[in-house]
Amino acid sequence: MWQWFSTWLKQQQSRENKKQAHMTFGRTSLGNRIQRTGDLFRQRLWIWPIVAFVLLTAGGYWVMQSIQSTMESGLKSELTTVLKLQRALVEKWLTRQKSISMTLANDYQLRGLITKLVDTKPTDTASPTNVASEGTIGGSETSDLIAQISKKLGPTLSIHDYSGFIVTDRSRTVRASSHPELIGRTADQFERFLRKVMAGEANVCPPFSSLTAIMDEQGRLQTGATTMFVSVPIRDDDFQIVAALSLRIQPEREFTQLMQFGRMGRSGETFAFDKVGNMLSNSRFENDLILLGLIPDNDRASSILNLQLRDPGGNMLEGFRPKVRRGELPLTKNVASAVEGGDGFYLDGYRDYRGVTVVGAWSWLNDYEFGLSTEMDYEEAFEPLNILKRTFYALFTLLAVSSLAIFVFMLIVSRLQREAREAAIEARQLGQYRLEEKLGEGAMGVVYRGHHAMLRRPAAIKLLHTQRVNETSIARFEHEVQITCQLNNPHTVAIYDYGRTPEGVFYYAMEYLDGIDLQDLVDRYGPQPEARVAKILDQLCSSLYEAHTQGLVHRDIKPANIMLNRRGGEPDFVKLLDFGLVRAMDDAKKSIVSEGMAGTPLYMSPESIQTPDLVDSRSDLYAVGAVGYFLLTGTTVFEAKTLGELCQQHIDAIPLTPSQRLGRQVHPDLEHAILNCLEKNRAKRPQTARDLAAKLHKLCTSDAWSLSEADAWWSRHEREVMAVNRAKSGGTILVPSGSAAAVSQSHPYEQTILHNESTEGS
Repeated sequence: MWQWFSTWLKQQQSRENKKQAHMTFGRTSLGNRIQRTGDLFRQRLWIWPIVAFVLLTAGGYWVMQSIQSTMESGLKSELTTVLKLQRALVEKWLTRQKSISMTLANDYQLRGLITKLVDTKPTDTASPTNVASEGTIGGSETSDLIAQISKKLGPTLSIHDYSGFIVTDRSRTVRASSHPELIGRTADQFERFLRKVMAGEANVCPPFSSLTAIMDEQGRLQTGATTMFVSVPIRDDDFQIVAALSLRIQPEREFTQLMQFGRMGRSGETFAFDKVGNMLSNSRFENDLILLGLIPDNDRASSILNLQLRDPGGNMLEGFRPKVRRGELPLTKNVASAVEGGDGFYLDGYRDYRGVTVVGAWSWLNDYEFGLSTEMDYEEAFEPLNILKRTFYALFTLLAVSSLAIFVFMLIVSRLQREAREAAIEARQLGQYRLEEKLGEGAMGVVYRGHHAMLRRPAAIKLLHTQRVNETSIARFEHEVQITCQLNNPHTVAIYDYGRTPEGVFYYAMEYLDGIDLQDLVDRYGPQPEARVAKILDQLCSSLYEAHTQGLVHRDIKPANIMLNRRGGEPDFVKLLDFGLVRAMDDAKKSIVSEGMAGTPLYMSPESIQTPDLVDSRSDLYAVGAVGYFLLTGTTVFEAKTLGELCQQHIDAIPLTPSQRLGRQVHPDLEHAILNCLEKNRAKRPQTARDLAAKLHKLCTSDAWSLSEADAWWSRHEREVMAVNRAKSGGTILVPSGSAAAVSQSHPYEQTILHNESTEGS
């Protein structure tokens, strides 16, 4: 798709150029749309969905946490309130049972009958065969006593719906019962329970399975029927406990029905359990329990004493089945916690006896040795929160997709913009400037030779790379233009124009120079005559003096940034280039420049290495001295294998004099001026560029390098210089070397650095 678009773009641009010489891509409808889209993204409008995405995520998380905390607090209150009410009902019912039994135990006649019965020898006790159908016992005094006790208890059993009674002596032997088959047996099932009663405390035992055949709630005689007793001590006339009276309660009638008051919503229930995890009341989910095989599938199916409250390890309603027997599974969290520690609640979710995740609260009735628990399915308990979460996740996903779509759209438009800029460059038309051949290219920019359409004046057009257009590169680009435009010295490169095309191509036009830079001059023609060096440095000082008087430090004086030309008939005319690293010395201008270490290591002053934020005009003069040393000797001041070693030499090494380096005598004034610039202490250097020019003045006015000699040099080499400039892909052009032309270098430390990093070119 992109290849097709690029081809189509080129065809369109070619047609438009044939129709109108100055028509650019930006003037087409597509160009206008892309320009408007570019304005949209320059305004950072695309970032707001991302900001909204982040804010919604953080805000949604906070809201959900707050709602969850509030819901958990309300749910805890609801569960504990229901549990407390349920416990209060159960305890009131248990207290009522004890009250009824205590009333009976205090009946004088009943106490007498039971005392008399207990005093009778067990061998004389009536056997079951002696009991007549009318309830009377013939012949035996003991049988007569049992009949009288039964008659005395009859009205109470009927009124309060008790299904029978048992009288046991202190040895736990049953002495009387509404079930004659129990008489004479030992009530081993009651041992712990009766121990409390014989200690003088009325009590109600939790439900248990009867070992003898008794009537169930349907009136059928069977063993294993669920039963429970309320027992009270019987005292004789001396107030000594001689027996225990126990009244049988059918749990299915009242006790289990009390649990139904604790049902909430679709899944909430309250149930009772004993210390080994047996359920003591009916479950709300008995049909599910039958289908799961947890309780028998028969007419008498009930969860009371038939269901063990154990954690199956997974949701059995969803098909999970444990791999071990039910009795080997651990107790559910609520039962285990109640048996071990008493009351509690848990809202983070735990598995119940079906394996369903629930929330619950529980309480242990220590006096009665059973517990109560109120539970509700986790999904129902947090249903409002789950709805909110689903809504939030839907919005979250929608916003994420929208943000991604906008980001992808931004990338597409960015690519379209870049291709539009490339198309504009390929069309070789930037506003009023017609581009010709490319002069050079660096990491950040490219330079073309061009002509102004109206003035017909040659110019060098510097463009930002289409892939490197960003705020930082544009700021540096504009900074370079603004600084250079402030300078009017004839030895400073002149800026003609600056602008941006509708496609977003940033450019500026400057005077076209077809000379040779000092790096190439020495590389090709070797060390230069002393007088010529002096005159070059004198012109360089003229350019720098103007910049320094305006509070600007160049910071990148080096041979590659100094151009030697024949201008207006005058040979050896110097032009200073590359003001891209200029730094303002006064605080008012400091905000427009980049801070930190910057420059070319071979020509950097000691203070630009040690304290780069404190450089001043004398730092430039150190570099001027290093350039003069290079022109005069053909070598740099210092040479090293590493950057650190080179910087250290600039800080503390004493350079060889030009005379020592050349092996011959150099004019003392020139040598002194150069070495004076290379002083480590900037207070010992020339304080201004004009002071340095004064030191060079004697040589500059001498005839050692006359105008005729300069003319003769250019006459001999100008054609060669022009040919070399056309032949090489980059190099001897007026543009800032760090941003435009890729000049071939002979030394690795001739590369410009900024903030301790290598930048675009040399």
